[in-house]
Amino acid sequence: MNRQNEAPRPLDVVLFGATGFVGVLTAEYLAAHAPAGLRWGLAGRSRAKLERLRDRLTALEPSCAELPLLETDADDADALRELAHSARVVATTVGPYVLYGEKLVAACAEAGTDYLDLTGEAEFIDRTYVRHDARARETGARIVHACGFDSVPHDLGAYFTVKQLPEGVPLTVDGFVRSNAVFSGGTFASALTAMGRGPQMLLAARERRLHEPRQVGRRVRTPAGSPHFNGAVGTWALPLPTVDPSIVGRSARALERYGPDFRYRHFASVKTLPMALGGPAAVGTLVAAAQVKPVREWLMGRYESGQGPDAERRGRSWFTVRFVGEGGGRQVFTEVSGGDPGYGETAKMLAESALSLALDKLPETSGQVTTATAMGDALLDRLTAAGIRFRVAAVR
Repeated sequence: MNRQNEAPRPLDVVLFGATGFVGVLTAEYLAAHAPAGLRWGLAGRSRAKLERLRDRLTALEPSCAELPLLETDADDADALRELAHSARVVATTVGPYVLYGEKLVAACAEAGTDYLDLTGEAEFIDRTYVRHDARARETGARIVHACGFDSVPHDLGAYFTVKQLPEGVPLTVDGFVRSNAVFSGGTFASALTAMGRGPQMLLAARERRLHEPRQVGRRVRTPAGSPHFNGAVGTWALPLPTVDPSIVGRSARALERYGPDFRYRHFASVKTLPMALGGPAAVGTLVAAAQVKPVREWLMGRYESGQGPDAERRGRSWFTVRFVGEGGGRQVFTEVSGGDPGYGETAKMLAESALSLALDKLPETSGQVTTATAMGDALLDRLTAAGIRFRVAAVR
């Protein structure tokens, strides 16, 4: 589909789930940073909550008084189709996505509407690829998952690191993540839901492998790695079982700049041996608990959805992702860093991703794509201007 020939739509960007914890932060960011003339609106289940949010935004930025409000439920296919046809880009914070997200993906794929979310749920990403990638390619829709801390710093950080290395040679990149942040009820619910769906996640991954075209002439690997002390960064490295390595791998498969043979590994960076020993045990206990439905529901009840760390706690939060890249006789050390990863910076990443899709001149892509594939340098420049730091620490 030629985007230049598509019919004009009333809105450039719609934020769905705008009244949730991260949704409010994203709406506030857009109110403060959306360029003049951007046509954007708010969507969610409750008209009353949307009106209260609009009043809150108007106190920050008077032009928000006229923001359109779209009352839409994540389970209402007709309303979601109307939402998708109303905008060029829809960004959603409504999770767990495996429970509440697929109907919106389907509506956007059918309407040729760009779609963005914050999911870190591998099952959901694989399922939407199998069911909706082909239609999105036909209509020109770009389906971009993981546009928050999952997985922008890792995906764009690996992309940034690769750009510092020679072209046309085998490359390896390792990422090491550190943060002091805390999570919200919604994030905890999404994590527990994913942990409790191991068989479904494996089935979705297997189905995706059957549908994906085989890589010819190039090789991309994302092995888990093993726990070890890493002298390059001076910390213990624990394999992180997150969606981030698979996102990096998909960028590498799509972009020849990653070389003929690319390997990425992803680790938590831990300073002390007791933490290195205790971390996997704690995660294993939580995963085991998530398999028992009553226990999983009790754990979810400990953290109310829609609530999260206050502004003072978010202000003290930070993250760093250090990368070690090698290839062609060159070794580079790079770093991506910022403030509160789960909320403040995630809202920034989602908002800037939506603005990039709506406003920037980007590579011609469609279907399910990654942030590096769809937006690459444009999003990197936007996030740098917004205060997220990408830097080369050393070259050897």
